[in-house]
Amino acid sequence: MAQLILTALVVIGIVLIICIMMQPSKQQDALNALSGGASDLFQAQKSRGFEAIMKRITAILGGIWLILGLLLMLLQNR
Repeated sequence: MAQLILTALVVIGIVLIICIMMQPSKQQDALNALSGGASDLFQAQKSRGFEAIMKRITAILGGIWLILGLLLMLLQNR
């Protein structure tokens, strides 16, 4: 059982890294914030399309990864 959870944890971890790397870069926003050029820095902007889907997938995979890690820890301690 622990081996199955460990395998799922590794696979989800790799997929999570890929999902994070596929998200659009926020580098220009960070540069504007440091230089003082961003007037819309604190405005709430809703993500749309691909960005919204990737945020949702990343959050779900992160939650599953965390739960599997905790479950594996509990199984290893018994």
